[in-house]
Amino acid sequence: MQRQVVAVQGWMTAGEFAALYALAQAAPGPNMLVTTLIGWRVAGLPGALTATLAMCLPACVLTFFTARAWHRFREAGWQGVVQAGLVPVTVGLVMASAAVLAVATTRDWQTGLLTGVVAVVLLTSRLHPLCLLGAGAGLGALGLL
Repeated sequence: MQRQVVAVQGWMTAGEFAALYALAQAAPGPNMLVTTLIGWRVAGLPGALTATLAMCLPACVLTFFTARAWHRFREAGWQGVVQAGLVPVTVGLVMASAAVLAVATTRDWQTGLLTGVVAVVLLTSRLHPLCLLGAGAGLGALGLL
């Protein structure tokens, strides 16, 4: 999504995309909120509604039919294989998204180091991500970032 919005369409900068993504992650609700924010940024209320509908409708239809088929074949042995295969795919997609956002927001070695430190803290502790987001906002407000 970041490549399409920033590099292909040129609707916003990488920093603007990262800011919208961070806002969507901090807000309660589904992670797809970033789609609505991008639509809003690009075309106002009609863009937000169109982007949200375009994101949700196909996924809802696909989920409906997939869930029906999944339930129909609930005793099949291949379901366990499919579930086991989806775990590394999901992890890979999440890590790829994190890498794209980290590269897009790294301005210099200090911000790169900060990104690395935050990643390590998140992976090795139970600290809530909003605490780190608030600390980063405070450092930025003080002009330290």
